[in-house]
Amino acid sequence: PDQVLFGDTHLHTAYSADAGLVGATTTPDDAYRFAKGQTVTSSNGIKARLQRPLDFLVVADHAENLGLYIALDEKSAILDGNEWAEGLREVFASRSKQAMDESYVYWGNSMTSGGGDPMADTALARTMWDRLTAAAEQHNEPGSFTALIGFEWSTAPAGNNLHRNVIFRDGKAAADQVLPFSAYDSQDPEKLWARMERYETETGGQVLAIPHNGNL
Repeated sequence: PDQVLFGDTHLHTAYSADAGLVGATTTPDDAYRFAKGQTVTSSNGIKARLQRPLDFLVVADHAENLGLYIALDEKSAILDGNEWAEGLREVFASRSKQAMDESYVYWGNSMTSGGGDPMADTALARTMWDRLTAAAEQHNEPGSFTALIGFEWSTAPAGNNLHRNVIFRDGKAAADQVLPFSAYDSQDPEKLWARMERYETETGGQVLAIPHNGNL
């Protein structure tokens, strides 16, 4: 109780579709470096640095189409052959302000349509989750700075925000045995808890879900 640590359990990067598609360019690597007190270039091109570094950070990007903007930005082959992704790539192509806005709407419509994950048949989730966990592993410095692996489950039934930040106590080897549980998988928090319980049973690890601000 006499060792108070300061950090952030709810940070998004360009790996979150609702951040990348509205102009965020920073990555999990940038976020961890920033938290550790290093200077990074922000999404608007300005150099930024914390006056006092944090003790810990969870990069909790949205599980839903994790890394979608990054795949678009890199013109990744992950998107090839997926009809929905090919359509989004066409909308995104010019990268103008209007194109970005329309891309966000294109993606948002899929989130609210109830039709399931349009990228489920691709390697998007596995590829981007591997990158995210690798960033945490690289920046974790026991006793100095804790880079926690996490994601955000972003369900919003009938517009009601039931989001949870899901945080792993474990490192990359254990966390990589699963993929982030998304709102496409279920809108029911009890299904999230069941998946978390299964993770702990199968890996011997530990995982925590924190409800956050309802955005009212």
